[in-house]
Amino acid sequence: MKFTFITNYLTHHQLPFCLEMVRRLGNDFKLIATNSMEEERLHMGWGLNISDYDFVIQTDEYEGECRRLMMESDAVMCGGASAYYVLERMDAGKLTFRYHERLYKNGQIHAFTPRGYIKKLKEHTKYRNSPVYLLCAGAYVPSDFSLFFSYPGKMFEWGYFPECIKYSEEELKRPERERLKLLWTGRMLKWKHPDTAVRAAKLLKEKYGVDFELEMIGEGECRADIEEMRKRYSLEKEISIGDFIAPAEVRKKMLDADIYLMTSDHQEGWGAVVNEAMNAGCAVVASTAAGSVPYLLMERQCGLAYPFYNSEKENAQYLAMQLNYLCTDAGLRQELSHLAYERINGMWNADVAAQRLLEFSEAVLTGIEKSWDEGPMSKAPLMMPVVFR
Repeated sequence: MKFTFITNYLTHHQLPFCLEMVRRLGNDFKLIATNSMEEERLHMGWGLNISDYDFVIQTDEYEGECRRLMMESDAVMCGGASAYYVLERMDAGKLTFRYHERLYKNGQIHAFTPRGYIKKLKEHTKYRNSPVYLLCAGAYVPSDFSLFFSYPGKMFEWGYFPECIKYSEEELKRPERERLKLLWTGRMLKWKHPDTAVRAAKLLKEKYGVDFELEMIGEGECRADIEEMRKRYSLEKEISIGDFIAPAEVRKKMLDADIYLMTSDHQEGWGAVVNEAMNAGCAVVASTAAGSVPYLLMERQCGLAYPFYNSEKENAQYLAMQLNYLCTDAGLRQELSHLAYERINGMWNADVAAQRLLEFSEAVLTGIEKSWDEGPMSKAPLMMPVVFR
């Protein structure tokens, strides 16, 4: 089978999936990169040396080759790239997977501008009866696309598949210590709500009397505010704040942490840090708003989730309550650590995703349709992106 993946650029989150496809298909797998990576992501350590991967083709150098692959490949997956490159293919009725995060991360009310609604109808509803399938990188993606009556019965659970590292029981075991280690990582942007972690830390110390240390790693527009809050709340002994480090170093931090915090709102289409923290055996507490949380944590209760409110006070209270449960119950932490690791190691990884996508493609090409009960390529349920008031 010839399979082509067209996307904006190759990242360390996509690399494991691509390598699994190469392992199965060899030279019959290609990735078309349509853009260069943004400076911000390069600063975060996301940059890869594209020349190390001979399956990558840049459109600005080989546009003719890219257009040929669009028509000659048995299956094409399009994600994060202009639909211009695949319109001819979809119009020709060839097997295509559209790989999407949410369309309306800032609220579905934005779907109902006349011009935008008609554009989406033409772009997506047009192919409702064609062999075009939607891979949903987030639990709330189907809700957005259902607004256009598109992809009926053809929306499947998908996501991002960072490196899945095999750890021994000894490597996953956390030492007994008086001060538990909590970890938050990422860009310090408003929609990632790093301030929620600081507010929750204040409650954890003052209301619940828990002894802990919270390490926050990241940079961004909220960094100065976070540093000011730490000082104002007298949390200098509890919270440390560090700059971006390489992804491999972040993994080491996760492997050492007892609990990982993820505080993003609905603008977090997926949230690959959840995959990574679970793979490292962290007990994870996360906002229900992030797209990966219902699939990775909630479906099998592999971590604790708190409802996302339109109020920092409410979010901090629920997060602190969940953190208190974990900090005061070593058995629960150990159980969730084990379940989290098994969830990623056994199902939500690049190996399983690549195998299932190829099996699904082969089935469609031979006139059969295939699905799984859960995990990648299972039918995606309709979940509403609720924000509590």
